[in-house]
Amino acid sequence: MATQEPRRFIRIKEVLSITSLSQSELYRRIKAGTFPAQVKLAPGHVVWVQSEVDTWVAERIAEARAEAA
Repeated sequence: MATQEPRRFIRIKEVLSITSLSQSELYRRIKAGTFPAQVKLAPGHVVWVQSEVDTWVAERIAEARAEAA
């Protein structure tokens, strides 16, 4: 059986720190479907899955490197 990486929820402050996006830009991208959607845990309490955010960042880096080549 393959070992599954543990999932971790992160709050918006950490998402903004990781991505360097503003809060308004983050929500624009979610609405456009170009950023992972948040997970609603309770009324007024949303989080993101860290591995999804990390994947999004890695894809942006790969795109930038491909454009530079």
